[in-house]
Amino acid sequence: MMIRNMFQEDINRQINGVIKVDQSSADVIEQEVKEYVITKELKRHFMQFFDYYDETFERPTADIGVWISGFFGSGKSHFLKMLSYILENREIGGKKTVEFFRDKFADDAATFMLIDKATKAKTETILFNIDIEGPSPKDKTAVLRVFAKMFYNHLGYYGGNLKVARLEQYLAKQGKLEEFSHIFEERHGSSWLSSRDGYAFCEDDVIYALQQVLNMSETAARNWFYNEDESDTELSISKLVSEIKEYVCSQPSDFRLLFMIDEVGQYIGSDTDLLLNLQSLVEKLGSECGGHVWVVCTGQEAIDEIIKVRENEFSRIQARFKNRLSLTSSSVAEVVQKRILKKTPSATNLLEDVYRQSDSVLRNLFTFNDAMSDIKGYNGPENFVINYPFIPYQFILMQRVFNEIRKHGNAGSHHSDGERSMLSGFQETAQKVQLQDEWTLVPFFMFYDTLHSFLDSSIRRVIERCQQAADNHDGIEDYDVSVLKLLYLVRYLGNDIKATPDNIVILMADSINVDKIATREKVNQSLGRLLGQNYIGRSGNVYNFLTDEEQDVQIEIKRTAVDTSEIVKRIAEIIYGDIYTSKKFRYKDYDFAFDQMVDGICIGATGNGIGLRFLTIAADDVDKSELRLQTESSNQAIVVLEYNQYYSALEQAMKIRKYTKQRLVPSIPKSVQDIIRSRQDEASEYEKGARQNLITAIESAKFYAAGEHIPVKTGDVKAKIDQALEYLVVHVYRKLDLIEEHVSSDAEVCNIAKGLTRRIDGCEPNQSAVADVAEYLDIQEYKHLPTSMQDIQSRYQAIPYGWKEIDIAGIVAMLLRDQKATIKYAGTFISPDESRLAELLRKKSEVGKVVIRKRVMISAQQIRNVREFLREYFDCMDVPEDEDGIIKFIKEKFFAQCEHYRQLLARYDHGNYPNKQKVQHSLELIETVLSQAKDNNALVGKIVEIKTPLLDNKDDMQLVEAFFEQQVTLFDRATRFEAKMTDDKDYISKDAEANTALNTIRAIINMKSDDIYRRIPELNGLIDKVNSVHEQMLLDKKEELTEYVRQCMERVHQNADVSVETRKISNEADKYFDDKKQEINGMNSLALLDGMVQRLLNYTDDFLKRMNAFATPKTSSASDSEPKKPKAYRQVFRNILFPAETLETRVDIDKYVNKIRAYLENMMENSDGIEIK
Repeated sequence: MMIRNMFQEDINRQINGVIKVDQSSADVIEQEVKEYVITKELKRHFMQFFDYYDETFERPTADIGVWISGFFGSGKSHFLKMLSYILENREIGGKKTVEFFRDKFADDAATFMLIDKATKAKTETILFNIDIEGPSPKDKTAVLRVFAKMFYNHLGYYGGNLKVARLEQYLAKQGKLEEFSHIFEERHGSSWLSSRDGYAFCEDDVIYALQQVLNMSETAARNWFYNEDESDTELSISKLVSEIKEYVCSQPSDFRLLFMIDEVGQYIGSDTDLLLNLQSLVEKLGSECGGHVWVVCTGQEAIDEIIKVRENEFSRIQARFKNRLSLTSSSVAEVVQKRILKKTPSATNLLEDVYRQSDSVLRNLFTFNDAMSDIKGYNGPENFVINYPFIPYQFILMQRVFNEIRKHGNAGSHHSDGERSMLSGFQETAQKVQLQDEWTLVPFFMFYDTLHSFLDSSIRRVIERCQQAADNHDGIEDYDVSVLKLLYLVRYLGNDIKATPDNIVILMADSINVDKIATREKVNQSLGRLLGQNYIGRSGNVYNFLTDEEQDVQIEIKRTAVDTSEIVKRIAEIIYGDIYTSKKFRYKDYDFAFDQMVDGICIGATGNGIGLRFLTIAADDVDKSELRLQTESSNQAIVVLEYNQYYSALEQAMKIRKYTKQRLVPSIPKSVQDIIRSRQDEASEYEKGARQNLITAIESAKFYAAGEHIPVKTGDVKAKIDQALEYLVVHVYRKLDLIEEHVSSDAEVCNIAKGLTRRIDGCEPNQSAVADVAEYLDIQEYKHLPTSMQDIQSRYQAIPYGWKEIDIAGIVAMLLRDQKATIKYAGTFISPDESRLAELLRKKSEVGKVVIRKRVMISAQQIRNVREFLREYFDCMDVPEDEDGIIKFIKEKFFAQCEHYRQLLARYDHGNYPNKQKVQHSLELIETVLSQAKDNNALVGKIVEIKTPLLDNKDDMQLVEAFFEQQVTLFDRATRFEAKMTDDKDYISKDAEANTALNTIRAIINMKSDDIYRRIPELNGLIDKVNSVHEQMLLDKKEELTEYVRQCMERVHQNADVSVETRKISNEADKYFDDKKQEINGMNSLALLDGMVQRLLNYTDDFLKRMNAFATPKTSSASDSEPKKPKAYRQVFRNILFPAETLETRVDIDKYVNKIRAYLENMMENSDGIEIK
C-alpha cells in the first residue's frame, strides 16, 4: 500500500500549518476551528484557564495575566487564537464557536461546562501580534503604546496616530463623528476611514470639516492641526487604564475585555524597560479594573525564565501572571498524529502486521549510542501505527532543532516570525515519501528540505554548493548531500544525541529492512569525502557541519604545523598527569621514585635510579627493536604503546590550540572569533578522546623490564604499569632484603645508638646489613679515603640496595653502639647518646658535614691512668671503665669545670675580688684539656700529660672557692660601705676611733695577699663602729638644720602684713619649708645636709624681697620719667659677715653686733649701698 493511501485525510490537502493571529478570513478561521485538535495536554490547559477565569465572575481579582509558553511551532499562537474565538463566541459558518468545541470535549463534559459558562458573558477580545503591531524603533513605553494603539483601533478610532484617535474620541463623545466623516468625505472625495492615516495631506479638508462640525473658526481649526499640544499626544499608563476602565464600565456588569497578544516574550526579550512597562501596565489594569480586563500573552519562554536575571525587581509581574500554561512537544506530536497521520482501518491492520513481522528488527534499528533516554524508536504496534512513516524520536528532535536554530541565529526572517511550524514540517516531509510502500521510513535528513528556504544564507550556501558538487560528480555524491543535511539538523543537539557514525546510520535509516552494515560502510565513505573537502569537521568520533567561515578556519587549522616533540611532551603530561599519576612506586614498605619518560622527553626530576618510559608511534623504529628494548630496559620499565588514534587526535587538538592562540585577536570579525572559540571546545573533545585512546594503547602495550620482555597479567592501566615496575624493582634492588626490620622514627635511631634496643646476641635483626656497612668502612679506611654520612646514604639508597635513609641511619647507629665506628661533626667526636644524632645521620643539610670512620681504640694502660686521675681530681669513685663512657665522663666534667671557672672570672668584672690571676690560670689549664676534645686519644693523652699541674691548681683554688662560697657577701658589703663614707670622711675624721675603723676597712678590702681571707671576718665589727658614729652625727645635723628652717619661716612670717599678696607669698614659703623638712629627714649624708643651708638662705631672701615689693608702694613724680644713673652696690656674703661664735652675755652680743656694724660702715664708704648675700 502506498503511504498516501494510508491516511484518513488527503496528505496533500491545504493545511494552514502556521497560525497567525492576524489571519482573519472566514475560510481560514473555519478550517482552524474545525481541525483544531484537543490533545490531552490542551484539555488540561483549557480546564486550568477556564476554571480560573470563571471563578473571577464571583470573586474579582487583580491577577488578570495569563502567560502561554512554548517552543517554535508548538501551537501556542493557535491556542491563543482559539481562546479568543471561544471567549467572543463569534459565529463561524452559521454556527457559534462554542458549538464546534462541544464535540471536541464530548469525553470531558466538566471542562466544556466551564467553557460554555464563560461564553454567556459579553466578551470582546483584542487579538494581535505585538511584533507586527508594536512601534519601531522600540522605546521604554513601546508596550504601553501598542496597547493604546490596539485599544483605540478596537473602539474604531485610528490607533496609529494618537492625535487623530483623540480627535475621533472627542467627536464621538459629542455625537458628531459620523457628521465629521460625512462632511470630510463630501469635501475630500474619499471616506475618512480610508484617508485618516494620511490626514496631514488633507489639511484644508480636515480644517473645513472641523469648522462645520464644531463651529470652530478657521484660525482655531488650523491651530489644532498644527499644534503639538501634549494633551493631544500625551500617553501614560494611568490615563490609558482610565479610558479602558471608562469603556468597560459602559458595558454590562459581567462584561470582559481581553488583550490577547502573541509573541510578547520574543518582543520584550531581555529589555528590562519593556518588561517594567508591561509589569506596570498589567498591575494597573488588575488593580483598577477588578478582573474585567485581562491580558493573555504568549512567549517561547516561561515568564520565570524571562525575569530570572532580575527576579527581585520583577517579582510583581509573576504575581499578576499567576495563570501559566506551557505547551510541550507531546502536544505537537499528538496534533500531527491526529491531523496528518491518522490512518484508515485497512492501513492500521497492515501496519500492525508489518510491526509484528519486524518487531525485533525495529527495536534493534533505533538503539542510539550516547543519547538522551527519550531519543528512541517504537515501543509497540500502536505506537508504530500512529507515528508511521515517522519515528517517535523525530518529534522530539525536531522540536529541539527549531529551538536551537533560533538560539544560534541560523534562522532567516520568515522562521523567526513563526512561518515554520512542526505541523507544516511533518506534512511536507510525509509528502516526499507518499509514493513509497509500507516498508519505507522517513530518514531524519528529509526534514531539512522543509526548513531550507527559511534558513540563513550562510547555511544554504554550503548545502547548495555540496549539491552542485554532487551534480557535477566533483568528488561528492548525492548521498553525501543527505548526510550533510543531517549533520546540520543535529549540529546543535550534542547534548541530546552525538553525531557518531553509529548514530548517523540510524538517523539515515530509510527502510525497515535497511542493511545496517552496508549503511555503515556507506556512511563512513560519505563522511570521509565530506571531511576531505572540509564540508564537515570531526572531534574524536563526532562529526559536525561546517559553515563557509568554519570551513576556512578548518583549512587553516590543518595547515598549522605542530612540532613532534611538543606532541610527545603533551602525551607525557596526559600519561603522568592524568592516567598514571604516581610519582613513586610502592613495594612492600618502600617508595621508589622513578624517572618519568616518553620517547626522549623527561618529565620532572631525573636520576632516580630506575625509570618508566613509554614509546609512542613517534619513536624511531630502531628504539623499538627487541634487542634495543632488552638492552635499555636494564634499569627501566619500557612500555611500547599499541598504535591507535591517540597521536592524531592530540595532534589535531594542539593544532587547534596553536591556531586559536595565533588568530584570536580583536581585529578579526566577531563571527570568526566565535567560530575559533567554538573550536577550542572541539580541541577539548579531541584531548578527551586522545586520553581514552592512550588508556587503550597502554592496556594493549608490550612491557619490558630488567632486560626482559615480561608478561603482564590482565588489569587496568595502573595495575599493568605497577606489575612492570614491581618486576623492575625486584630484579634491580637485589640487596633490598638485607634490611629485615625497619626503623620507625628518629627516637628509635637514638635509642639504638644508646643500646636501649639491644636484643639477645644472635637474634638481633639487620646483622647482614651492619656487616655490609662495616666492610665498606674497612675498605675506605684501607684506601685512606674519608667517608661522610652523605656517602653512606647515597651508596645504600642506590642500586642494588635501595634502603630507606632512616634504616641506613639505624645501621650506622648500631655500629656506633658497638664501638665499631666513630662519628665526627665539624671535626668534633659525637658520642652515641648525642641528642642530635638522628638529625646528623639523616638531615640533608648535615650529612655532608658528618665523617664516619672505623674506630681506633685507646690503649688499656691509658684508660687505667686516666681513671685513677679522674677519681682523685673529681673526688669521685664512679668512673666508667669503657672508652666511650670515660670520654663522655671527661667531657661532661671538664666542660662543667670550665664553665664554673668562666662564671667565677666573670664575677671579677663586678668587684675588686682577690686572686683573679689564680682563676685565670685554672681556666687556662681546663681549656688546654678541652682543646683536644675532638680526638679521644689526644684528649686522654693531654690529661695524663698535665695531671700534676691540674692537681696543684685544685689545691690553690680552695681558698678562692671558699671566698666565693662564704665571704663574698661580707666583702661586697664592706666595699659598698666604704664607698658610701667617702663624702663624709672629713666629718668622721673628727672622731678618732671611727676614723681608725674606717681606715682599717679600706686597708682590708684592698689587700692583695692571701691574708685577706683571714682578715675579712673583722669587717662586720668595723662597719658597725663607723656606722654608729655616723648615725649620731646625722641626727645632730638634722636637728640643727630643722631649727634653721624654723627661723627662716619665722622671719618670713614677721614680714608678712595683712595684704593678700604678702599672705600668698607667706603661704608659698610655708609649703616650701615644709617640703625641705621632709627632705632633711630623708638625707643620710652630712655633706649634703651642710649644702642645704645656703639654699635655705637664698630662698628666704627671695621671699622677703617679694614681700617688700608689695609693702613699699612706689610714688610717681616728674623725675621718674627721667633716666636714672645706675647705683653701685658692694656685695657682702653673710657667711663672712656673720662668723660662727657662741654668745653668753649681753656684753658678748654688743661686741658681736659692733663688729658687724664697723664692718658694714667700712664697706659703705665710696658706694651707693650694700647688698648682703
